[in-house]
Amino acid sequence: MDQPNPRPTPPGPEARPVTCAGCGADAPNGAPPTWTCSVENGTRQYFCVECARANLRAIEGRLDSSWW
Repeated sequence: MDQPNPRPTPPGPEARPVTCAGCGADAPNGAPPTWTCSVENGTRQYFCVECARANLRAIEGRLDSSWW
């Protein structure tokens, strides 16, 4: 892998808000550890637990979210 691993967003006031790319749910203190992260076309996208569970097979098959 030639991509460096990003450092996790620190909790607290420095954390950037994260929005689920599937349903639009907000996580104001950064992505919780239960959310799924996907890099699609060079863009990092986060999915909440409900969206990730609903599309688990597509995620495991490495299909972009546009196919869901």
